[in-house]
This record gives sequence, structure tokens and C-alpha cells, in this order.
Amino acid sequence: ENAVPLWRSLMGPTKVFRARNSVPDSIRGAYGLTDTRNTTHGSDSPASASREIAFFFPEFNEQLWYQQEEPCLRRGRVYYSAEERVHCV
Repeated sequence: ENAVPLWRSLMGPTKVFRARNSVPDSIRGAYGLTDTRNTTHGSDSPASASREIAFFFPEFNEQLWYQQEEPCLRRGRVYYSAEERVHCV
């Protein structure tokens, strides 16, 4: 829930100078170098996130994930296998 605004809050302002002065403990405030090398990217809306996910991961089916995988995640059935370096159900 609220992943986009929460992630954008953790990142801090896009402008590194502003991030360093107003939110120095944010990711960009702590690690950003310039406005074009600000360490992170975050979609500005769920619709943008869907477009960007489809661009970078064309084989990923977001609707199918929500139907089949998200329920397992919400029920606490997902764990991380350090040996295989993947999340498992």
C-alpha cells in the first residue's frame, strides 16, 4: 500500500542540493552527487510505475502477478532463499 509515496519519501527531493539541505537523511540527501546522478529513480504514480516496469521487464505480466503472487505475499507465504538468491513461495 502507498508504495509510490513511501519510496519517494525515502528518496528525498530530486534536486540533490535541496535534498541535502531539507532531508539530509534521505537516500539522495546522503548519497546524491548531482541532479542527474541522484542515486535513485522512483515512479511518480502507479500508472508510471506500470509503464516503466513494462519497458524494463517486457516478459513480466503485472496483472498475472497481482492475481497469482500478491495473495501469497500478503499471507506471509513468501521467504527469501539466500542460497538461490530468489524469493520463494
